[in-house]
Amino acid sequence: MALITWSDKYSVQIKEIDDQHKVLVGMINDLHDAMKQAKSKEASLEIINKMAEYTKYHFSTEEKYMKRYAYPDYSEHKLEHEKFIENVLKFKEDYEKGKAGISYDILNFLKNWLVGHIQSTDRKYAPLFIENGLN
Repeated sequence: MALITWSDKYSVQIKEIDDQHKVLVGMINDLHDAMKQAKSKEASLEIINKMAEYTKYHFSTEEKYMKRYAYPDYSEHKLEHEKFIENVLKFKEDYEKGKAGISYDILNFLKNWLVGHIQSTDRKYAPLFIENGLN
């Protein structure tokens, strides 16, 4: 069973961004499956690396539109992105060194951060983006 099941309650009503959020949800679910199936460290690390890279790509997409449409809370939103990436990279480093394992604590952090970020922080920019023709 998936850790996160995508539903319309997570939608920001912008296809490009919703599609990227769905990829991130899928990656968290892949990591969850890897943990449940006790896959190798290498297999899990591959998912973590892909997630870290895709997250940077996704954040750059949002930030590009925030700059383009002069989103007033850009700095605060970007800071949330930076803190999340910092946390993911720290976990990755600890995992590579054997200081941390994949646990429900990590998975729940990823799930709760993503869902919370989408439903509160990302929803704030949606009206401005849609008003400017992005949908």
